[in-house]
Amino acid sequence: MSPYFSSRGGKTERSESARLFPTQAPPDSYLVAHVDGGARGNPGPAGYGVVITDQSGRKVAELSEYLGHQTNNYAEYNGLLAALSYTVQHGDKALKVIADSELLVKQIRGEYKVKSPSLVELHQRAQKLIGQLEWFSIQHVLRGGNQDADRLANQAMDKGMGRSSAAQAAPAGARGQEFTGIVRNGVIVVDGAPLPEGTRVQIRVLR
Repeated sequence: MSPYFSSRGGKTERSESARLFPTQAPPDSYLVAHVDGGARGNPGPAGYGVVITDQSGRKVAELSEYLGHQTNNYAEYNGLLAALSYTVQHGDKALKVIADSELLVKQIRGEYKVKSPSLVELHQRAQKLIGQLEWFSIQHVLRGGNQDADRLANQAMDKGMGRSSAAQAAPAGARGQEFTGIVRNGVIVVDGAPLPEGTRVQIRVLR
């Protein structure tokens, strides 16, 4: 199934019918939105991140927001809505969305039905915004291809939870370094100067 959509007469028509735009190519000018959302605990503290570039890859905007206690899918949809709203509000008419949520991508394409009551309204809002565009594409990518949007989503969650992200909390001289330590009473004690609260670390167990 083609991921391309086109809007005619105020209604969104999907090229699933094949007869409308079977080989439609992207326009000369369009925006690209990398979209991600997450919830710690699912449901739990949730947020989304969106990185928007032009068709040449030049970054034009970064969007993120903490959403409170929600699900991963709710956060992913809100990331999509943020990208669509930005596009419409700035007068652009073409958008390519890249997301690592297979559910989101296939529901927007119409390949999956929207069964969750909490997502029905979000899906309807997304379709309405898509209907205001002249060209729209959405495709799935593995998480490794969506790192900047993932970073923004995690920063939004950190901020909403009162935490500092790793890049903000860790001293510049400590980033990327390896530290040694030991577990005492269930707590990892790092040798040397203590790291700031909220610093993200990766643990490798040595025996």
